[in-house]
Amino acid sequence: MTDVAVVGAGPNGLAAAVIMARAGLDVTVFETAATPGGGARTLELIEPGHWHDICSAVHPMAAASLFFRSFGLDRRIQLLAPEVSYGHVIDGAAAAVAYRDLEQTVAGLGADGAAYRQLMGPLVERTNALMEFTMDQLLRVPAHPLTAFRYGIRTLEQGSPAWNLRFKEQFAPALLTGVAAHTPGGVRRPSSAGAGLMLGALAHAVGFPFPAGGSQAIIDAMVQDLRAHGGRLETEHRVASLAELTDARVVMLDTSPTEFLRLAGGRLPARYARALRHFRYGPGAAKVDFILSGPVPWAHPELRRAGTVHLGGTRQRMAASERAIARGRHSEDPVILAAQPAVVDPSRAPAGRHVLWAYCHVPNGSTRDMEPVITAALERAAPGFTDLVVDSASMSAADYAAYNPNYVGGDFGTGAVSLPQLAARPVLSPKPWRTPLDGVYLCSAGTPPGPGVHGMAGYRAAALALQTHFGLAVPPLQP
Repeated sequence: MTDVAVVGAGPNGLAAAVIMARAGLDVTVFETAATPGGGARTLELIEPGHWHDICSAVHPMAAASLFFRSFGLDRRIQLLAPEVSYGHVIDGAAAAVAYRDLEQTVAGLGADGAAYRQLMGPLVERTNALMEFTMDQLLRVPAHPLTAFRYGIRTLEQGSPAWNLRFKEQFAPALLTGVAAHTPGGVRRPSSAGAGLMLGALAHAVGFPFPAGGSQAIIDAMVQDLRAHGGRLETEHRVASLAELTDARVVMLDTSPTEFLRLAGGRLPARYARALRHFRYGPGAAKVDFILSGPVPWAHPELRRAGTVHLGGTRQRMAASERAIARGRHSEDPVILAAQPAVVDPSRAPAGRHVLWAYCHVPNGSTRDMEPVITAALERAAPGFTDLVVDSASMSAADYAAYNPNYVGGDFGTGAVSLPQLAARPVLSPKPWRTPLDGVYLCSAGTPPGPGVHGMAGYRAAALALQTHFGLAVPPLQP
């Protein structure tokens, strides 16, 4: 008999496992792949010595989330934040720049600088309160109601036809829409706008940091802590059914709702099972990893200092592109999100070489290779880019679905991010991590607070399970 079985060694599964092990419980984590990591895995994908992040690469939420702050992540690994958090290419050398420093950003936005400060300043000043509100389920009274109100009003504005009323030029709106486009399904929606405002605030409060050595460093720190407190990790172990885990008092599932249905094997009540079957998945992702013989020659010089670069054009162009993808059509002019870790972390490749990470959204289940489209966009923004490409590897949305069963149709957010599905993720409940099966909890990005490497779904599920089944509180997590 074991205390806790965790299925899935992604950030949320490992967060739950660390908390349970720290509480003195017997914990075993089962992972299908040969290495842990899920959405935060780093591999020598193309050539030895060149380290590529397979899914997530840039980690503002890891720097700011309650779980990772409690875990003391910044004391366990190096989080390297560039002075330029991100840039947004509008056309050629025309680009907007989000510096870590809010006032420096404001100074570069011309006539819209004051409006940008008025929009973002109150959120940047209250980042901890903002994260407390956004990193939990919605059916509750917020601990900081004024911050929640300010955030809510701004989200409704930026997710509605009123989104341009405060702006006069194109740079500030494009800067905001680029971060909103991290959430697929359409940029002029409250859910995307809210995510964009949160990420935009973090760009100034904690930056857009890269873990030294790759996203895997986050996972390795969690696995090390798990093992230090008696927990076990079994890789290359695919759990085929919950029936295999009957000796565990509590089961934590870092899986998609669809995968949970399969694992349950008909044991779920009809109403709950129907909700899981109707759970919606969003657009997929198509990604290209590049090995380059030099840094990207961006036409706008400040982008050479940016860890993250968005290529998408004006707010209107991005809205049209994302709308088409949400309707099941490929865009020939998609929003592209690129990360260049060598700006702060030269360890990712041998001297003289660079790695570049770039992806765009595509219809769910797409098999299309988007490398030609992504490469052409990079060449337009950085003339001479194609001459630097040493090698590349492409993943379609279908490839992502094969890589991780949580990414249904290539949706690496493990479920569409819409207002209805933020409230009911995967069901409408004040405790959505608890399932109808006694002792079984869902703790993936298919539960609140949703996508991102923040560990908070695992944290919330573990806190609930500890209290319910063991009468314990979340233990101290510092190193």
